[in-house]
Amino acid sequence: MQNDNTKSLVHLHFLIFLWGFTSILGALIDLDSMPIVWYRMTIASALIAVYFLLFSPKSFQLHKGALKYYMLGGLLISVHWVLFFYAIKISSISLTLSILSSASLMTSILEPIIYKRPFRLYEIFFGLFVIFGLYLIFGVQKENLEGIVVALICTLLSVLFSLLNGKLIQYYPANNISFYQLLTGAIVISFAILFNVENPASLIQLSWDDWLWLFLLSSVCTAYATIGSVVILKHVTPFTMMLSLNLEPVYGILFSLWIFGEKELMSTQFYIGVLIILGGVVGNGIYKRQLKKNSPP
Repeated sequence: MQNDNTKSLVHLHFLIFLWGFTSILGALIDLDSMPIVWYRMTIASALIAVYFLLFSPKSFQLHKGALKYYMLGGLLISVHWVLFFYAIKISSISLTLSILSSASLMTSILEPIIYKRPFRLYEIFFGLFVIFGLYLIFGVQKENLEGIVVALICTLLSVLFSLLNGKLIQYYPANNISFYQLLTGAIVISFAILFNVENPASLIQLSWDDWLWLFLLSSVCTAYATIGSVVILKHVTPFTMMLSLNLEPVYGILFSLWIFGEKELMSTQFYIGVLIILGGVVGNGIYKRQLKKNSPP
């Protein structure tokens, strides 16, 4: 059992590494953000469909009343990814990921409103850390205001997507949710491309490098990571998963510095802001865990 837990933790951090690497692939692919997301969702949903056919045919079952929620989830995640890659293209990987690292605390603000529960003082306290960290980042990235705004909207959509899935997972299987959200997202982006791209056929005229990056993004970083994250939850608690996910922007920023060098190098104040945000997010998670331990059964 202990060995399974250790393997799952190693597997979890490998998946977080893959998710952090998606930002690098987005920067390397010579396409606009919308076509990147279309390829990502289309190829990933096709690969997951093959997996279902071979290993889990029952996962195709569309549960009664679920389609409208899957469509909403597909819309949220597809627009989130479009804005994510767009923010990277117009600003930088480091800036985009630093803003996205505030998602956990943004969830703490929106969750009481959407789930209609009282606000908790400690969430407000740790939220102030994130606000201060963002203030420091804004102070040295004023020239990237558009990128900051896009990244903030992108983060908001990510939070709404997570809150929606937090409800859906109580009623439907995780693999089923992921597949149909990817599929409906691909359909949404298909219509968007038809109405917004003058020559959609030109989107298949890509270099071999772009095809390679797109396949890695869709297969390893999306299809495999989606199924793998569900399997891991059999041995790892959701709290461990959530806390570990805070390393995603760290991995992404380190890889961007390694691959793109000075282009991604930011000021000392920027990195202090990132550390403060991560400190607030991790502190919030640890404190919440401690409260659960100390609460009466």
